[in-house]
Amino acid sequence: MSNHWTGRAVAAAALLAAGAAAAQEVVRLGNLKFAHFGAISYIKEIAPQCGIKVDEHIFAKGLDVMQGILAGELDVGATASEAAISGRAGGAPIYVVAGFAKGGARLVGRSDLKLSKVKDLKGRRVGVTRGGIQEVLLLAELARHGMTASELPGKDVRLVFLAYADLNQALMGKNIDAMMQSEPQSSQALNKGYGSELLKPYDTPIGEPVRTLVMTEKFYRERRPAAEKFMRCFVAATKTFLEQPGVAEKYVREVIFKGQISKDDFDDAISNSPYTYDITPEHIQTTTDVMHQTGVGRMARPPRAQDWVKTDLLEQAKKSLHVK
Repeated sequence: MSNHWTGRAVAAAALLAAGAAAAQEVVRLGNLKFAHFGAISYIKEIAPQCGIKVDEHIFAKGLDVMQGILAGELDVGATASEAAISGRAGGAPIYVVAGFAKGGARLVGRSDLKLSKVKDLKGRRVGVTRGGIQEVLLLAELARHGMTASELPGKDVRLVFLAYADLNQALMGKNIDAMMQSEPQSSQALNKGYGSELLKPYDTPIGEPVRTLVMTEKFYRERRPAAEKFMRCFVAATKTFLEQPGVAEKYVREVIFKGQISKDDFDDAISNSPYTYDITPEHIQTTTDVMHQTGVGRMARPPRAQDWVKTDLLEQAKKSLHVK
């Protein structure tokens, strides 16, 4: 008799476990390795509490995240706005569903050159990552000052296209004279003494660029319960990072960067790229217009922001977690 009941109990437990596993649907997330992308990484740590499992894939740049979406390998992606805009223009079936960080760019000169303003870049070699929001901001900043730029000689500024990971090395090695760099790398250049800040490039029409969280149209429409759980998890992760800076610092420094960035690097990086939740169609439209004007992304038909910025899931998640 007891064996019979034990068997039934085991079967019931197995059914419960299977139910829990089924409830934890897998969401495939594309992300980048930057300090201000930390709350996005943290989602996978708290995902089981949200009833999902998050499978995070790290990419070198936002355009690679878009390639992952186009290949059908991702449900959600974290990128700078220009990659999302280029992706949508190129046919990526995505919606912008939230913002997760603001700013995150700095124009840094070699400290031995005593560069202090944008005009000082005339005749100089400036490093930037091709197609990144930093390139959009650099070209918009130069245009504001009536300056021209190209990777070929003959313009006011000679552009040198390098990966984010290689820019600091090039500045330190004096292969470039300045760089428009992301965080925490730009803060590291300042704190280690080989770079000095010219400016934070937020005086163009874009203002402080907002990093975008995008979802595939399929995930947004056809897997609505999972999309809602993911968005609640995003809001919860961001809320944790905003309200508990110690948790954010420990996670970014120890888990993401494995001790490679100092407390000062982290603090300076986040002061220049604070976490947020929000984004507006107006911001995405302005960024799209500036990209079109500067030729970044080479879009034949720039997408209209109102067609693909969808913040209903975000508003619902914020309301359920009592976030203003």
